[in-house]
Amino acid sequence: MQKRGRPSTQPPKLKNGFYLELKTQGSNVGIKIIRKNMDEVEKAIKQYSSNKIVKYLGQVKDGKWVDGENAGKKI
Repeated sequence: MQKRGRPSTQPPKLKNGFYLELKTQGSNVGIKIIRKNMDEVEKAIKQYSSNKIVKYLGQVKDGKWVDGENAGKKI
């Protein structure tokens, strides 16, 4: 089934928070999850690391990456 209507022209914006990327073994595509603080990030890493590949992407604040591999870049 095809999508109908006009596609969006603006890129998606990320909310303020800490982002993780989860991948299944052998997969090229991952999903991003957001957490509010670093304690929750550490708990999520422990929770998902047993059966997923977990990668910390960094913190987003006011439309910019604060830390992580994309530090200083706009979204």
